[in-house]
Amino acid sequence: MSILADPATLAILVVAVVLLGMAKGGLAGVGALATPLAALVLPPATAAALLLPVLIVQDVISVWSFRKTWDGWIIGWMLPGAALGILAGWYYAERVNEAQLMAALGAITLAFGLYRLWVERGGRIVAASQSPGWGGSLFGFATGLTSQIAHAGGPPFQMWVTPRRLPHLVFIGTSSVLFALINWMKVPAYLALGAFPHEVVVAALLLMPLAIVSTLLTVRWMKRMNPERFYVLIYALMVLLGAKLLWDGLSG
Repeated sequence: MSILADPATLAILVVAVVLLGMAKGGLAGVGALATPLAALVLPPATAAALLLPVLIVQDVISVWSFRKTWDGWIIGWMLPGAALGILAGWYYAERVNEAQLMAALGAITLAFGLYRLWVERGGRIVAASQSPGWGGSLFGFATGLTSQIAHAGGPPFQMWVTPRRLPHLVFIGTSSVLFALINWMKVPAYLALGAFPHEVVVAALLLMPLAIVSTLLTVRWMKRMNPERFYVLIYALMVLLGAKLLWDGLSG
C-alpha cells in the first residue's frame, strides 16, 4: 500500500512539503516544522527519509535562483562543522533523545528571536555582528547535527548569520548553498541506515511537483520583498518556530 493512499497522511505531507518549499524559497527556518509534522503520520525515521529527496530537488531551484548572491566566507566556516555534526547525528542516531534535542533547540530559538525583535524594535539600526569564523564552525556543528536528525538545521544557521545583517538576498543565497551541500552530505548516512525503501522513494517522487511549485512561488515573493522587513519577518518566524519546537519537545 502506498504511503500516500491514506487521505490524512497525504494532507499532512502536502503541508510539510509546502513548508519546505517556503524555507527553500527564502523563509529560512520554517522547514524545521516539516519533519515533526510528517512524523504525526509516519515513523520519524521514515518521515525524515521521505523528505530528504524532496529537499534535494528544492535545493536545485533555490541555489539556481540565488546563485549570484551568496557568501563563501560564511559557508567556508560553517561547512566543516556541519560535516562533523552530520557524522555525530548518524553515529548517535539510536541514542539521541530527539524530543529533548528539539526542546532545547526550540527554547534557544525562541529566546534568540525575542531578543533580536527587542534589540531591533522600532526599526532601530543595530551594528552588524563581527563574530569570528570559528564561531561559525560551532554553529555549523549544531546545524549539521539537527539537520541530520530532523532536517531542523535552519535555527542554528540563523542564530549565527542573521546578526551579520547581510543583504536579504545574500542571506537567502548563502542558506541555499550551505543546505544544498549539507543535504547531499546526509545521503550516505541515510543510505547506511537503510532509509530509502521502495515506498518511500515513490512517495517522494509523487510529491516532487508540489515541492518545485512551492519553492518557485516563495522565491518570487522573496525577490520582491522589502529588505527592511525581511529580518523582522525572520525573527518573528523564529519566535513561532521556537515555541512550536519547545512545545513538541516537552510534550513528546
